[in-house]
Amino acid sequence: MVKRMAKHSAVILAAGKGVRMKSDLPKVLHRAGGYPLVAHVVRAVKEAGIEDIVMVVGHGREQVEKYFSADNLGFVTQEQQLGTGHALMQAADSINPDSTMLVLAGDIPLIQAATIKALIDYHEEKQAGATVLSACLNNPSGYGRIVRGSGGELLKIVEEKDCSPEEKLIEEINSGIYLFQAGKVFAALSGLQTANAQGEYYLTDVLEILNGQGQIVQVMLTDSSEDIYGVNHRVQLAEVEKVLRRRKNESLMLEGVTIIDPDSTFIDYTVQIGADTVIFPFTIITGDTRIGSRCEIGPSAYINDTVIGDETIVEQSRIKESVIGNLCTIGPFAYLRPGANLADKVKVGDFVEIKNSNIGTNSKIPHLSYVGDAEVGQSVNIGAGTITCNYDGKNKYHTILEDGVFIGSNTNLVAPVSIGKGSITGAGSTITRDVPANCLAVERAVQKVVPDRNKHD
Repeated sequence: MVKRMAKHSAVILAAGKGVRMKSDLPKVLHRAGGYPLVAHVVRAVKEAGIEDIVMVVGHGREQVEKYFSADNLGFVTQEQQLGTGHALMQAADSINPDSTMLVLAGDIPLIQAATIKALIDYHEEKQAGATVLSACLNNPSGYGRIVRGSGGELLKIVEEKDCSPEEKLIEEINSGIYLFQAGKVFAALSGLQTANAQGEYYLTDVLEILNGQGQIVQVMLTDSSEDIYGVNHRVQLAEVEKVLRRRKNESLMLEGVTIIDPDSTFIDYTVQIGADTVIFPFTIITGDTRIGSRCEIGPSAYINDTVIGDETIVEQSRIKESVIGNLCTIGPFAYLRPGANLADKVKVGDFVEIKNSNIGTNSKIPHLSYVGDAEVGQSVNIGAGTITCNYDGKNKYHTILEDGVFIGSNTNLVAPVSIGKGSITGAGSTITRDVPANCLAVERAVQKVVPDRNKHD
C-alpha cells in the first residue's frame, strides 16, 4: 500500500487468533459494548486526532477487513505470528517514516482518546525518540515489567515469562502502547533477536536498541490503568463489557438521561438518548437506536436498531428495527418486529405483535392482536383478538384499514383486503372481501341454540 504523509500515524496490531477465546471468530471481532474490540481501539485513535491508521491483520483477516470496509484504514498482513516486533515490521512500507507513530494492540477496548492525547503530549514535550505507556497494578501477573535504573530511567522491559523472581515483584507494567519516531524504530527493528522464552521478536527489545543508540526513551506512567486492560479470554471480555457499559451509562446520565439502576441497564456505545428520558431497570438498548427526550423506557424493555420520538412510553416490550413517533405508548408485552412504523400518538397494548406495517396517527391496537403487512390509517381502533391473515402458505398479502375504521374484537382480516374510511366490522367476523367507506361489515353464522343439551350428548 502507499505511504500516507501525516504528522501522526498509528499501527494497530490485530493479527492474533486469540486461542484462549476458543472461537472461530478472530479475537478482535468479539463484541463488547456493542462494538468489536478493535473498533473501540480505532474509535479512540481517531478521536485522538490520528487518521493515518494501518492495521496488521492475520487470522481471519478477511472478516476484519470486511468489517472496516467503509473506514479509511490501511491493512498489512502478518502471515506468521512471530511476535509484536515482527508484526510491526509488516507496516514498514505503509507508514510515513517522518511521522510520530502510535503502536497499540487491537484487543484493548477500554483505551480512551484522552490517554492517547496525553501520551502524545508527553512524548513531544520530552522530544523523545520512543515513549512507552506504563501503569502500576496490584496484580501485575501476565504483563511485562518496567525495569528502571536508580535515576528512574528505563533500563528495559521484561516479558513475564522471562522475568527473574525479583522482576516479577515489580508492579509497574508495560501497557503495550508506544509512541515512536517511525523511521528510527523501523530501522532498529532489523536488530531484533529471538533469544527469549517465546522464541519471538519482542517489540519491547527495540527500546533497548534505541536507548543504546542514544535516542531518548521515556516512560509515561498513567493513572488510567483501566485503559490498558486487554482481552485474552471470555472472562476478561465480560470484565471489559462491564466497564464499557458503566462508561456509557455515566455519559448518558451526565447528558441528562435518568437511569434508575445503571447496574441492571445495558446500553450500547452506538445508542443516542435525549435529555429527561428515564430508563428503568432490566432494559437492554442496542445497535443504531435513537431515543428522543422525555421518554420512559422499561422496565424490562429490549430495543435494537430503532428510532423513538419524544415523550413515548415503552414498557416491558421487545422492539426490533422499528420507527416510533412522539407521544406513543407501547406495551406491556408488545412485540414490534422489523418494519413496524408508528406515527405520533399511537397506542400498542399488551400482547400485540406488529410486523412490516405503517400505523397512522392516533390509532390504537390495545391488546391481543397481530398486524402484519398492513397499512393502517389515522384514528383507527383495532379490537382485541384481531389478526391480519397475511400469509397463505406461499405468499404474503397486504391489509388496508383507512382512516377512522373500527375493527370489532376477534375479527379475522383475510388479506388482500381493504376496509374503507369510517367503516366498522362486527366482532367475531371473518372479512374476506373489501368493505366500502362508511359501512358495517358483519360475517357470522346464524346462532343456533339447542335446548336440553344433555339429550344430545
